[in-house]
Amino acid sequence: IRSEMILTLEKIGVLIEAQHHEVATGGQAEIDMRFAPLVEMSDNLLKYKYVVKNVARKHNKTVTFMPKPLFNDNGTGMHVHISLWKGDENLFAGDGYAGLSKAAMYAIGGILTHAPSLLAITSPTTNSYRRLVPGFEAPVNLAYSSRNRSAAVRIPLYSTSPRAKRLEFRCPDPSCNPYLAFSAMLMAAIDGIQNKIDPGEPLDKDIYDLPPEELEKVPTTPGSLREALEALEADHDYLLKGDVFTSDVIETWISYKMEREVQEIELRPHPWEFALYYDI
Repeated sequence: IRSEMILTLEKIGVLIEAQHHEVATGGQAEIDMRFAPLVEMSDNLLKYKYVVKNVARKHNKTVTFMPKPLFNDNGTGMHVHISLWKGDENLFAGDGYAGLSKAAMYAIGGILTHAPSLLAITSPTTNSYRRLVPGFEAPVNLAYSSRNRSAAVRIPLYSTSPRAKRLEFRCPDPSCNPYLAFSAMLMAAIDGIQNKIDPGEPLDKDIYDLPPEELEKVPTTPGSLREALEALEADHDYLLKGDVFTSDVIETWISYKMEREVQEIELRPHPWEFALYYDI
C-alpha cells in the first residue's frame, strides 16, 4: 500500500526520497519527500496528505496525521529540513560546527529563541503537546546538536557535501498549515541572521544521562497549546517584518485557537477523569 502511495505521488510530480516503517505501533510509517522551495513544498505537503489518505481508503484502511494518537507510544512528527540559498550557493555551508556557516548558526539562534511562539503555528493543536513530552524521541529540548534526537534542532551529517548542509527543525507536526508554518520558521531564521542571535553551545551530551542540575538549565518546549499561544501573543514582531504576517492574522489565530480548541478541550470532562474520580 505504501509503495502505491509513493508511485501515485510521483505520478503527480511529488518526488520521494525514502520510505520505511517507523518505531511506533499501529502501522506508523515514514515517507520522505524531496526538498523544494517553500511554496512548492507547502503545495506538495497538501498533495501528499491527500494521496496518502485516499490510497489507504481504496484499500479499506484509514490514515491519521494526529501528532499523538496513542498513549505511551511514539508520536508522529514532521521534521522540517531548512537550507538557505543564494543562486547556486548554499549559505548554510561553512567551516564551523558540523560544517555550518555563521549564517546557519545565527538561524539556529533565531529558531531556538522564538521556538515557544513558533510552536503555536508549527505544532498548532492541543494534541501536539501530548507528543512533545520527554521520552519517545520527542524534541522537547530547545537546543541544537548533530547527534541528539531530543534536541529541537538537529544538524544532519549524512553527507559532507556543502550542498547538503542544512538544519532539521524537529518540533513541527503534520497537523500544521504548511504555508503558515514554513513561513514562520523562515522568519525566525531570518531574524536570527539579521540580529546575529548566538545559539550558544551545542547539546551533544546524552540528554538522558545529564544530572538534574544540568538538565534544568536546558530550556524546553511549551507544555500545552495554551502556553504556546501565550508565547506567540508576547513574541510575534519577527513575524510581522515585510508584512509576511499581519497583526490581524496573529490575533485571529490566537483567539480562534484559544476559543475553539484550547477552551473547548479544557471545559470537557476527560475520559481518564472517570478512571481517576468516578467512584470518589
